Amino acid sequence: MKKNLFLGLLIAILVAVVVSGCSSESKPMYVDISAKDAKELLDNNPDVVVIDVSPNYDQGHIPGAINYYLGDGSLDEAISTLDKSKTYLIYCHVDSVAIAGAEKLIEAGFEKVYRLEGNYSAWVEEGYPVEK
Repeated sequence: MKKNLFLGLLIAILVAVVVSGCSSESKPMYVDISAKDAKELLDNNPDVVVIDVSPNYDQGHIPGAINYYLGDGSLDEAISTLDKSKTYLIYCHVDSVAIAGAEKLIEAGFEKVYRLEGNYSAWVEEGYPVEK
């Protein structure tokens, strides 16, 4: 009887520890924004840092964008030099790379990270300016 009571108490304690370890806080996430919202963000916040994580930067990019190509480790090298208090807009020519770039910033502790939904092509389709 005492053995069953002890076992039941032990199980209850273990369940309480496991449940209390599951935090209800969600980790920060980047925010997907449309090209229109990205243009508005840039127009209203001149301090936004625009990062192009694409290898195609020379073929065209958003004005003022910095190229930290994800594939060659440039973004990884740059992260420690970036100001975490600033707002960042990340884009590429494909979703998977832009998503990976945004996630790298979030994982490094950046809190204000936006990803251009539709990437560079969405920006161009809206007729917004580009640099080459």
